[in-house]
Amino acid sequence: MSEHKIIFTGPVGAGKTTAISVLSDIVPITTDELASDMTKDLKQQTTVAMDYGLMRINGSERVHLYGTPGQERFNFMWEVLTQGGLGLVLLIDNSRKEPFQDLYFFLDAFKSFIHTTAISIGITRMDEKSHPEIDDYHREISAMGWPVLPIMEVDAREKEDMSMLVQSLLYTIDPTIAE
Repeated sequence: MSEHKIIFTGPVGAGKTTAISVLSDIVPITTDELASDMTKDLKQQTTVAMDYGLMRINGSERVHLYGTPGQERFNFMWEVLTQGGLGLVLLIDNSRKEPFQDLYFFLDAFKSFIHTTAISIGITRMDEKSHPEIDDYHREISAMGWPVLPIMEVDAREKEDMSMLVQSLLYTIDPTIAE
């Protein structure tokens, strides 16, 4: 049996916990606690350590899904969770005031991990705020000196969207991967 590990990260409220729950073939494990800081303005509970789920693929492969806390004050968990990871799924909430600032922050925070693995980027909540558009994200990534990265609009509640995002990550890692 083959085992893999994918990390989900992004700011608070971007959809990491939701994405893992829709992809997981088991009841996900969460470490949500009542939000006690400015996060409580966004949602009642927030991840403080990690989220965990498991995807079974073709009966012989298992993909472990780990979600990081979105708050910088829990960044000590980021390095712990990325150990042994195959790649990173970055979720950015387009409805936030400065989504590009979130993009810059998380690309920088996970730069070492990304450079040794791979990344795919999902932009959530574009139905709530349609600007910036996907092309704008591509321009920002290019201006930062990054190579072309898979970036797509996703709804973290939709299994098909999240599956496509994970598939884009796996394809980036190994273009010969069959669906």
